[in-house]
Amino acid sequence: MVKNSFISVISQKKKEENTGSVEFQVFSFTTKIRKLTSHLELHKKDSSSQRGLRKILGKRQRLLAYLSKKSRGRYKELIGELNIRERKTR
Repeated sequence: MVKNSFISVISQKKKEENTGSVEFQVFSFTTKIRKLTSHLELHKKDSSSQRGLRKILGKRQRLLAYLSKKSRGRYKELIGELNIRERKTR
C-alpha cells in the first residue's frame, strides 16, 4: 500500500477537546477516504473496499451538507483546510 503523506490539519489539542464535532468527523472520514483511495489504486478489483469507500463518501457528504446549512463560515474554513472541492448545491 502506498504511504499517504497527508499531514493532519487539525491540531492535536483540538482533537482531544471535541472528537464528536462535525469538523473532526469530516477530518477522520477524509483520512479514511485518502487511505482507501491509495489502496484502490493498487487493487482495482477490490469491490468490498470500493463499497466501503462509497459509504464513507456518503457519510462525509451528509456531514458537509449539515455543516453548510448550520454554519457557512465553518464549512468554508474546513473545506479550505482539507482541500476538498465544494459540493454543488441544487
